[in-house]
Formats: sequence, structure tokens, C-alpha cells
Amino acid sequence: MDAATLNDVIETAMKLPAEQRDMLVEILRSRQIAAHRQEIAVDAAESVAEFRAGRLSSQPLDEILAELHRAIEDEE
Repeated sequence: MDAATLNDVIETAMKLPAEQRDMLVEILRSRQIAAHRQEIAVDAAESVAEFRAGRLSSQPLDEILAELHRAIEDEE
């Protein structure tokens, strides 16, 4: 089976009735959110395991928050 290109998929989707295109968008959005949640869960489980194994140390909350704020600012 040949792999479809993004353009092929878009062209096919645009042939659907408007209501089905809306449904497709919602399905894709929901699946993308679920995939992100799964990635976060895996990362969290790995972090907990690393912490319990003694390979990570705890940090003060203000340092963690400052690092998160810097990361958010870097993305903008």
C-alpha cells in the first residue's frame, strides 16, 4: 500500500461533506490531545522512577517555577 501524502489526505478530506469534515477535525484534535496526554504520562512515570532510584534530586519550588517561566518565555 502506498503511503498517502499530507496533500492527498487534505484533498480527500475536502471531498467530504462539511459536517463530516468538522467531525474529522474534532476526531483528530481529540486523538492529538490523547497522544500528548500519553506522552506526559510516560514522561512522568520515567521521572518518578528516576527520582525513586536516586538519580534525581528534589528542588525548591521557586526554582522549578522560574525554570518553567523561562521555558514558556523561550517558546514565545
